[in-house]
Amino acid sequence: MLEIGGVTFRSRLMVGTGKYRNNDEMVQAIAASGAAVVTVAVRRVSLDRSDEGGILHHLDPKQYFLLSNTAGCYSADEAIRYARLAREAGFNDFVKLEVIGDKETLLPDTAGLLVATKVLADEGFKVLAYTNDDLITALRLEEAGAVAVMPLASPIGSGLGLLNPYFIRTIKSRLRVPVIVDAGVGTASDACLVMEQGVDGILMNTALAEATNPVLMAEAMRLGVDAGRASYLAGRMPRREVAVPSSPTSGMLR
Repeated sequence: MLEIGGVTFRSRLMVGTGKYRNNDEMVQAIAASGAAVVTVAVRRVSLDRSDEGGILHHLDPKQYFLLSNTAGCYSADEAIRYARLAREAGFNDFVKLEVIGDKETLLPDTAGLLVATKVLADEGFKVLAYTNDDLITALRLEEAGAVAVMPLASPIGSGLGLLNPYFIRTIKSRLRVPVIVDAGVGTASDACLVMEQGVDGILMNTALAEATNPVLMAEAMRLGVDAGRASYLAGRMPRREVAVPSSPTSGMLR
């Protein structure tokens, strides 16, 4: 179970809603993922739940915890405005906060992110802040009131997997709030490796939406997340640079 901001979730896998070929495929993939938290870009979707062509029409808030996000916002002011719009439109107080600093890499503007986190946290929002894999920024976000920090595994939509496991482990070891890795996971083995670093969860979208079979990939990701978490809790054997026999050497037949 995963707890963020006083709410407990049944799954450590969170998923997005963008880029699917159609809404039916999106719904099936989300169901196969087992995710409890589904994030929606308030700047990019119709907020009219009666619109059958829109995403929200197909997501039952009684079944999923709908997490608004500020994807597509390039300043603190924009992100704050769209977070407020989401709450006015009926979303809960949780927001996945993105303040993008560069259109080519989609890397975060950490200065703007810190400003927006402080403003929204002071207004009662439960902020999950998308950031890079920098420890200092993660610590500042926690100080600013974020209820979870979301460092990237690699750039958004890249599918490159976990580039800096050391930095992710360091962030996890220093923060008190949950650490959810967001962006860059490309396949189930990536998800497993991320979870083996001891983080609290993963959020992904493109890896499912752009898979040849999104529903099957969603199932694989669910299994990958569960396997990685179990592996972390089990504790891996030590790494050695020498061979060690796997069976006892005493009592051998001569």
